[in-house]
Amino acid sequence: MSAEIADPVTGWGRTAPTAAARLVRPRSYEETVRAVRDCGTRGGIPRGLGRAYGDAAQNAGGSLIDMTALDRVVRVDAEAGTVACEAGISLQRLMEVLLPLGWFLPVTPGTRQVTVGGAIGSDIHGGNHPASGSFSRHVLSLDLLTSDGDIRTVVPGTPLFEATAGGMGLTGVILAATFRLHRVETSLMSVDTERASDLDDLMARLTASECRRRHRYSVGWLDLLASGSSLGRAVLTRGEHAPLAALSARSPARRQPLAFRPGRLPGAPSYVPEGLLGRTTVGLLNELWYRRAPRRRTGELQPISAFFHPLDGVPHWNRLYGRGGFVRYQFVVGDGQEEALVRIVRRIVRRGCPSLLALLKRFGVGDPGWLSFPMAGWTLSLDIPTGRTGLGPFLDELDEDVAAAGGRVCLAKDSRLRPELLAAMYPRLDEFRALRAELDPRGVFVSDLSRRLSI
Repeated sequence: MSAEIADPVTGWGRTAPTAAARLVRPRSYEETVRAVRDCGTRGGIPRGLGRAYGDAAQNAGGSLIDMTALDRVVRVDAEAGTVACEAGISLQRLMEVLLPLGWFLPVTPGTRQVTVGGAIGSDIHGGNHPASGSFSRHVLSLDLLTSDGDIRTVVPGTPLFEATAGGMGLTGVILAATFRLHRVETSLMSVDTERASDLDDLMARLTASECRRRHRYSVGWLDLLASGSSLGRAVLTRGEHAPLAALSARSPARRQPLAFRPGRLPGAPSYVPEGLLGRTTVGLLNELWYRRAPRRRTGELQPISAFFHPLDGVPHWNRLYGRGGFVRYQFVVGDGQEEALVRIVRRIVRRGCPSLLALLKRFGVGDPGWLSFPMAGWTLSLDIPTGRTGLGPFLDELDEDVAAAGGRVCLAKDSRLRPELLAAMYPRLDEFRALRAELDPRGVFVSDLSRRLSI
């Protein structure tokens, strides 16, 4: 087991850096047990590939338990469509193993550089949430190392499972999991793309019954610098896994329909001038992106990597926001709160937030995780460079609007929410705190996020 002082440590947004954390990398269950027992007075928190945007996998002055060395595929049941694996394996590595067998992940976020433990701990969601729910819905069991050194097999329907799914690593260290997969015939997506003239048009298209029947995955990219009659204009992308019959007889993909070869572009430079992605630059890029999108195109075949994870092809793309980093702000409001959503979007547009990545999606019924983010309704995420005057107070005001509408912000993306709003957003917070106090009375598992929000 290796150990070193990691200074500083940040989330993917590169904000709220942690100082003097002890990074421990166990290579077995036994070493992980030892790492937990040796956490010390500042406790520890499991960490995967560092793709939480905020401070959920940081622990100032304490231990970070890097789980990426526990990355074995234990068993694939190609008949039943399940996989058992260690928690430190990445979604990319699983795709490399599973796609040639005709299976795909049940849920994937916008990056495949996430571990299975991180996927469960943050209960990740994707563009197929109305059809498939969050990642934890597909988990059949998991092995959890708790603060007393015991390894427990945890199954859905139990309080410990519901606290762990979306629990941000605060119930223990996930060591392994078994979960269901989704059958596919190719590693391609059949993609429909169209423009929406404004926010009302986009919302109508996202809720159309035809959209729900024909497409498993749907997401709308918004231009949050467009105003007036173009407020919320968008490019809507919808997709389904392409069947083998969609490939022509002369298509090169016919020879290896399940091949998975994600491409890579040159990485972002280590130094990017501050303000590069300011209002003027982002405005021009948004205009270009909207204009070059087809008014309507159906059945385009795209590789899975291009459809789900386009930014993974650019290593260290988070550097593009400069040294100060960026805030990934994501919230959800429930069905029936469409007026609140439109009101919040109007506030963001008036503020002139230069966001290249503003995505609107539908959520279906939420899963039972006590701190799981999704709920039936609408979720909007946007990236905002730090350093903009008054950004903190402005986001505080958005938090209050979201809470007043019965919504919540995503903890896996957060680095700045005020603790007094947390209980309003997550009504099962007291149950989570009570179970955690019983399970971990010494407070072994702790993070910058849990300290900041008094979870």
